Amino acid sequence: MSLVSRGFGRREQRRDERLPPGQYDAGDVFPVLSAGPTPHTPLTEWDLTIQGEVDGPRRWTWEEFRELPREAVSVDIHCVTKWSKFDTHWEGVAVDTLLADVRTESEYALAFCDGGYTTNHRLSDLTDGRAWVVDTYDGQPLAPEHGGPARLLVPHLYFWKSAKWLRGFALTRFNEPGFWETFGYHDRGDPWLEQRYSGD
Repeated sequence: MSLVSRGFGRREQRRDERLPPGQYDAGDVFPVLSAGPTPHTPLTEWDLTIQGEVDGPRRWTWEEFRELPREAVSVDIHCVTKWSKFDTHWEGVAVDTLLADVRTESEYALAFCDGGYTTNHRLSDLTDGRAWVVDTYDGQPLAPEHGGPARLLVPHLYFWKSAKWLRGFALTRFNEPGFWETFGYHDRGDPWLEQRYSGD
């Protein structure tokens, strides 16, 4: 059985400048898609780390993470399986805030998560107000099935790049493919360019 799916079938297309090519409007539905079982990490055991080619590792406990400057974010999200959801509301900490005092020559970041999931990013896709580590959705604590207690949110890329159950970033000067990228998904995943799979 192939791990790469071209989508779940044809849907009514919304005609909207906010809808990338090949996508459909999921409306009020927020589909739950995961590569494996849903982790349930107690908050007393959760932490977030930045490691790799940096001037020193950084680590925040849940309480320390919650005390960082927070932002409310309202964005559209687009899944590689072709659904899009408009005007989603999140709250969390900008990746810029996490990296504010980190010195590095790295150009890439590998996001790593509970459950063993990883996904790779250009560091430029995570900075300058383009990505957050979020822990609320629609004003409520982020549910485990949607990546709680905290997930990465990178709304300008396909949603598999917004890694669920985030535990940190490993910064590096070299690009290391993540979980889905090793199975043929695109290295970057820009929905407006339909970068779904390797070679797109």
